[in-house]
Amino acid sequence: MDDRCLCFMVILLSFSEQIMKALVYTGTEELTYKDFINPTLIKDESIIKVSASGICGSDMHAYHGKDERRVPPLILGHEISGIIEEGSQKGKKVVLNPLITCGNCDYCNSGSEHLCSKRVLLGMNRPIERQGGFAELVSVPDKNIYELPNDLEMKKAPIAEPTAVSLHAVELFEKSLLKPIKDQKILVIGGGAIGLICALILEKVKKCKSVILSEPNESRRNTCSKNLKSQCLKPHDPEVENNSFDLIFDTVGLEITRQNAIKLANPGATIIHIGLTQPAGIFDFRKATLQEITFIGTYCYTNNDFAKTLEILNNKQIGDLNWIEFRDLSKGSEAFKQIHDGTCSSPKIILIP
Repeated sequence: MDDRCLCFMVILLSFSEQIMKALVYTGTEELTYKDFINPTLIKDESIIKVSASGICGSDMHAYHGKDERRVPPLILGHEISGIIEEGSQKGKKVVLNPLITCGNCDYCNSGSEHLCSKRVLLGMNRPIERQGGFAELVSVPDKNIYELPNDLEMKKAPIAEPTAVSLHAVELFEKSLLKPIKDQKILVIGGGAIGLICALILEKVKKCKSVILSEPNESRRNTCSKNLKSQCLKPHDPEVENNSFDLIFDTVGLEITRQNAIKLANPGATIIHIGLTQPAGIFDFRKATLQEITFIGTYCYTNNDFAKTLEILNNKQIGDLNWIEFRDLSKGSEAFKQIHDGTCSSPKIILIP
């Protein structure tokens, strides 16, 4: 073999090492499993070999072309677990906190990192680009890396992110209570991952006595019923429509779900708004004013919430998580389509590279 052939082979090998497989968001309702350039190691970051990455509702918003923060082409996915491939702690099994903040502002310094004006998530390219976890590799700041707890399965660990969202929402409400949360009449609107996890936290961690979850999709409602002691009902079930509640979690965020929330709210009630599906619409501010109903928007979680979430999951306080469904990353486009069509019964699909 002459020197030219050897040089050519080295170039080919070098090039092949810089390419990974990724599920790339290429247009509205369009995802392509394709070659993508590997992330490059930079200062104070590590490159993670992705073991599992969950599909979030915000990924679905992007898929539908309704998220100005996520513009194609882009690798989506921010619910991630894996192993450090390159970095100071190579080989360590980890879970990622995908919320990247400046670390220097008043919010970051006071433990409210989620309110940082410079915040960005993995799998987002506005205001700055951060490729996500629907890939073989992802780069992340070292400060966003958490060690995988001993008793939490790697492939289930991406559920930490939506669990942190749910825990933050529950505890945000709990801070404003005049009576213990366990004595409140509670409605959770939506049986997706956030809704189910909110109900699990309320039921199993906060020991709430009166929780109802409402979900229109029968197969998803049945999945929630199998994992909760609480009632899981249709939105128009008399047990829901003819009732009133002290605390309502809207995990969907449609105009109709906000209208239902204010309609079913007791005087002095609190509505926790987590969903981002439909940003505008009619809302009964007259009732909210006359009956002193509190409306609280909640976004993501603090670093403390994320650490507490890993402890909850490690101790299996919200169960064994067997309602999660796993798919191969190469089949990710089909998973998105099933969620879009409403034919997926699981509240959470996790993709495995």
